[in-house]
Amino acid sequence: MHEDGNGGAEHAATPEPARGVDQPGFLALERELTVLLRRARASQGEMARAVHPDLEPSAYGLLVRLDECGGQRATELAAYIGVGKATMSRQLRALEELGLVAREPDPADGRAWLVAVTREGRERVSRVREARRARYAGRLADWDPAEVTELARLLHQLNRGTEK
Repeated sequence: MHEDGNGGAEHAATPEPARGVDQPGFLALERELTVLLRRARASQGEMARAVHPDLEPSAYGLLVRLDECGGQRATELAAYIGVGKATMSRQLRALEELGLVAREPDPADGRAWLVAVTREGRERVSRVREARRARYAGRLADWDPAEVTELARLLHQLNRGTEK
């Protein structure tokens, strides 16, 4: 049936295109992630200033991590964020000076220190995060709640995949 003399057999045997980076889905993904990340960087600066006018945007993520996970060693934070020890030390020192974090002895190792969010830091971060969630809720008010849940699931899957 396919061997009709018009090249049908060859067409039937042609493999599907490779799922390479030039596929429309990956091109659209790259474009949309670029927009999302650019807006996220701008938003992070706004949120940092809302926590404290002198807070660096990059330090905002540290506060959120500490707020969610509790006290951690500076080396753990540096590895999670993906920065060197010197950068982490500078950011933590700035957060300490602003009264947003404090160091406490590590109960598991008396030679080490844990960095934890202070009560003031926790209250400020909580206020900003609640306002951000309210902003998301307003912008996505016309979405079906299942779509919001699915977006969160897919973003989580993407984040897990980029940790590898």
